[in-house]
Amino acid sequence: MTRTAFRVPEESAGTRLDQFVVSVLANHSRSQVQRLIRESRIQVDGRGGRANQPVRSGQHVEVDLPDPIEPAPQPEALPLRVLYEDRDLIVVDKPAGMVVHPAAGHAHGTLVNALLHHVKDLSGIGGEKRPGIVHRLDRGTSGVMVVAKHDAAHEALARQFRDREVEKEYLALVWGHLQAHRRIDTPIGRDPANRKKMSARARRSRTAVTRIVRAEALRALTLVRVAIHTGRTHQIRVHLSAIGHPIVGDALYGGVRRRVPGDLRAVTRLDRPFLHAAHLAFAHPGDGRRLELFSELPEDLQRVLDELRGMPA
Repeated sequence: MTRTAFRVPEESAGTRLDQFVVSVLANHSRSQVQRLIRESRIQVDGRGGRANQPVRSGQHVEVDLPDPIEPAPQPEALPLRVLYEDRDLIVVDKPAGMVVHPAAGHAHGTLVNALLHHVKDLSGIGGEKRPGIVHRLDRGTSGVMVVAKHDAAHEALARQFRDREVEKEYLALVWGHLQAHRRIDTPIGRDPANRKKMSARARRSRTAVTRIVRAEALRALTLVRVAIHTGRTHQIRVHLSAIGHPIVGDALYGGVRRRVPGDLRAVTRLDRPFLHAAHLAFAHPGDGRRLELFSELPEDLQRVLDELRGMPA
């Protein structure tokens, strides 16, 4: 609940209480204000007011605004590529640009909205806003995600992620030449200067380990396959940037450059980081068998790669 207070100015003297409150509150209709008055959420000089009472100059008007109730996510018939599904879980190929679960500014069009439409036996485990969500991918990252359908599956999968038993590999295109078999073992925490960013130099940080599995040189760029042993927010993006090889197209961590050589012009068509979750392997929460899921590089990233590879050396 939020309490807001106003002092009645001389020019508003004689105005009905409901009209005065509407004039000073943003985005509230007269009917909404009248309901607040009926609920005793508006007081004049410490006493409950009436909608039609005239206010006097200098009076103290207090308004208690209840916290907004966010609506529950609704099913939406959004395209969703399913890689695997059974009664315990579903594995999907998340497209770039799709937010995983509803949040401020993203009430619709999320993976959760799509799941609620496509999956009829999805339980509420994980919370109303995150049903079945065990892990997540950034909005600009595409690729493999597993979602639990019930409590037992959610608990078993969450434990595997927590105990670092899940194999996760990504494909990323980075600036500069980067060698395979490099290990980045640098803790990550929230950037104190920018709350939207994570940092490898934060005071409060958590262990994060990233390993470069394979590397393919592409002129002044390198296509790398990356394995992560932890799952920190923005981990790959932060780690690669911290060692001087930011992901191409990643504006938040230094991967967008104003001047690009002509032989690399293909990267200027990227509208997101060149980062894709290509491989996920884990033990099935029901029978323990090993599941391995793969996602092909999406068209926007493959097109850039084909153009870079197709140029003469």
